[in-house]
Amino acid sequence: MAKVKPRTLSGFMELLPAEQMKMERMKDILRKSYASYGFTPLDTPVIESAEVLLAKGGGETEKQIYRFQKGDSDLALRFDLTVPLAKYVAAHYAELSFPFRRCQIGKVYRGERAQKGRFREFYQADIDVIGDGKLDIINEAEIPAVIYDTFTALGLKKFKIRVNNRKILNGFYAMNGMSERAGDIMRTVDKLDKIGAEKVRRLLIDEVKMLPCKAENVLDFMAIKGTNAEVIAALERYRGMDATFDQGLDELKAVTRYLAQFGVPEENFAVDLTIARGLDYYTGTVYETVMTDHPEIGSVCSGGRYDSLAEYYTERVLPGVGISIGLTRLFYVLNEQGLLSEETVSAPCDVLVLPMTEELGYAISAAAELRRSGIRTQLYGENKKFKAKMSYADRIGVPYVVFIGEDEIKEGVLSVKNMQTGEQRKLTTAQAVVDIASDLDERAAYPLIND
Repeated sequence: MAKVKPRTLSGFMELLPAEQMKMERMKDILRKSYASYGFTPLDTPVIESAEVLLAKGGGETEKQIYRFQKGDSDLALRFDLTVPLAKYVAAHYAELSFPFRRCQIGKVYRGERAQKGRFREFYQADIDVIGDGKLDIINEAEIPAVIYDTFTALGLKKFKIRVNNRKILNGFYAMNGMSERAGDIMRTVDKLDKIGAEKVRRLLIDEVKMLPCKAENVLDFMAIKGTNAEVIAALERYRGMDATFDQGLDELKAVTRYLAQFGVPEENFAVDLTIARGLDYYTGTVYETVMTDHPEIGSVCSGGRYDSLAEYYTERVLPGVGISIGLTRLFYVLNEQGLLSEETVSAPCDVLVLPMTEELGYAISAAAELRRSGIRTQLYGENKKFKAKMSYADRIGVPYVVFIGEDEIKEGVLSVKNMQTGEQRKLTTAQAVVDIASDLDERAAYPLIND
């Protein structure tokens, strides 16, 4: 029989065990951070009806979606976690309490060109707050505050949450007679960081069909820079020209004020008028988060306010706000830069029990007792030579090895070897639990990310 060459598709990530353990720790940190703010875990289906995912349709969404037929069913893979959330809330409205706060870590799929640091299958780690009829502006400030705490918990320090409001952009385009093309303009301007001002100018003129003077007005507006207070002061000069603009400016001012009150340092967030977000459903505050020491990788966390997403599934008004961390992309970048700590416990277990005799009962009991004490314990049951057993222990990177031979069985003890220091001692199971647990607690405190 001909063999099929094993390969991983372009744009898809597979990790070796040690790296996978680091990824799992990242997920654990995110779950803990989200839970601390009262978000409920949720898991929506990977496959949805295409009409559900494409209810809003158009723009970048339809271009990126994976769509296929199964019998008579028109199906699609979810391209984000927000649209399925809108469907979920609409379907289960009567069973939910509002504001509904959900968190979810799951894979999504986008048929975009695979390139370094960008994937077709990747994890997103989302939080959203959904209101019933109304949703206060404070939620739009709390969301980036959660991101600040989450990134800090990961060990990241050099990052900035960039904040804008799409009402400001829509209002500006309206006062310049460009409302009909606002969506196309925002999607084009959203590429400023990637391709630069000159290429964006050409796209606005050649593809969006703007007059050169109008394109220049847009780029001049986007070029407003300075401290948060300076940018807001510059925007105040436009007040009174458009009601939507004024509303967006008031919301932006409130968000920046609340962010400071949440304790987010100004060095970690900035008003940035170039932020628009490419997806079609955002209506208010929008966010993008970049690593300031690696700006070339672009946004690793983004999101914003959406007021109308659920209207395609229900007559009820269910406004929401949320963000999504591109977890796979963030992990890839940190790993590529060598920033993930080697001190992080990456073994599948904390203790490897190695029976040195054919009598396995004592070893089985010892392993069970260690597990009952909360220590991850693997029993090595293969009948192999000592060298092969130790080679296995080294390869999986286990912190502790327990040897159980005839002497240990007679004395009722365990021979415990610290694989990092090389120290080996005979201990009772109770003593071993105390010593190992104490050391593991210290290791767990090591930051995931190197400073």
